[in-house]
Amino acid sequence: MRAVLDTNVVLDLLHFADPQTLALRRAIVDGALQCFSDRSCLDELRRVSAYTRLALDGAARATLIDAYRRLVTICDADTDEDYPLPRCRDADDQKFLILAVRCRADMLLTRDRQLLRLASRRRPPPPCAILTAAAACARLASR
Repeated sequence: MRAVLDTNVVLDLLHFADPQTLALRRAIVDGALQCFSDRSCLDELRRVSAYTRLALDGAARATLIDAYRRLVTICDADTDEDYPLPRCRDADDQKFLILAVRCRADMLLTRDRQLLRLASRRRPPPPCAILTAAAACARLASR
């Protein structure tokens, strides 16, 4: 399966070691889940990892970014993109939907409530399933 992880899920996976993401990490390492990112998503992770509430110094931020880059395949756009996608209320979230289309993701993993609400949109429909990490783990376990 192919997936896009939003920034909060990346932090849950790599910084907080949230137990709900352990099965995701195993699936990624085992090759059952292939994750994708792009320059825009990496830039957001760099920016967010500098937030003082995360208490990461420069070396820890670099380690986090490096660990993430080892888990993902970079899928940058070759040209300007115009996809018929639902519009996110938070413009910063739109990049995850665009990446999901570009890399043909089966899932977009998030804990963002606004993104999760888009999962039920019909016109235009989201490009893939939009799930929490726990729901994605359940889906992976059922395969």
